[in-house]
Amino acid sequence: MAGFDNQLILLLLLLLPGLFYLYNKVLTKKKKAAIQFSNLSYIKSAMGSKKKTKRDSLLFYMSIAIITLMIVGFADPHIPLEQTKDGVNVVLVIDVSGSMQAEDYPPNRLESAKSSAATLLDSLQPKDNAGIVTFETGATTAAYLSPYKDKVIEKLEGILPRDGKTAIGDGLSLGIDMATSVPNKQKVVILLSDGVNNAGVITPGEAIAFAKSNDIQVYTIGLGSENKVILGYDFFGRAQYAELDETTLKAIAENTGGKYFKSIDSETLENIYKNISKDIKREQEDTSIKDWLFVASLGLFLAQIYMRYGKGRIIP
Repeated sequence: MAGFDNQLILLLLLLLPGLFYLYNKVLTKKKKAAIQFSNLSYIKSAMGSKKKTKRDSLLFYMSIAIITLMIVGFADPHIPLEQTKDGVNVVLVIDVSGSMQAEDYPPNRLESAKSSAATLLDSLQPKDNAGIVTFETGATTAAYLSPYKDKVIEKLEGILPRDGKTAIGDGLSLGIDMATSVPNKQKVVILLSDGVNNAGVITPGEAIAFAKSNDIQVYTIGLGSENKVILGYDFFGRAQYAELDETTLKAIAENTGGKYFKSIDSETLENIYKNISKDIKREQEDTSIKDWLFVASLGLFLAQIYMRYGKGRIIP
């Protein structure tokens, strides 16, 4: 809804009916004075032609419009627009544990995730900030929160896989901490993992509580495959399969107001990041439109000057 910073100034609009009253009173007096004379030419001069009367009325109404626009402008009206005043802090939390080297996503899971994440970073708005956290046995910062998305993408491209385990709680907590590092912005964390939380000092439950206390929306992406993916073999020659903990990822999203997405191939993953970009909620911002009103009043004023004194009058 529209609002005004200086509502008392709007009381000046109550003067406008008085101006209409005075204008009509002057016209009435002019007509009565003309009728008192029998000279036909004087009456015509006093009464004026229809075109002149229309022109005078139009000029009066233009003056009223100029005054109205100026009064409303000084009241400083605001209307809601579809963007946030200070943008959004978007933090990507990416799993770089050993399982992310699986090649079911060409050339491997991590490279596919990096490519899709770059698409999301490219789609962010100029006022948005972006940062990257990676995690395996522990968590680390790969790119600090910054408005320069091209620099963040460069850091993204330089991320390398690790051989560690999967510390989802640590990664999410560091991502939340980064999202809160720049104040006065909406905060969103996007966490991608293909494994089960089996390392770290912070549990996923503790990380969820941390996110909720900071009013941070967390989107989670479970990176998996339609078929079982063999990561290697143990000492006894038994196959080791990639495991995806969808229960934990769903719980993180549901408890923080985000969404959970399941990826099964590179195309699915690309679409997920695109959908998240569109799904990021941007609160409406109250933006002042007083300058628009002042420009409109100036335009009317110049038009009025032209009609009064210009060579080619719009209404002669």
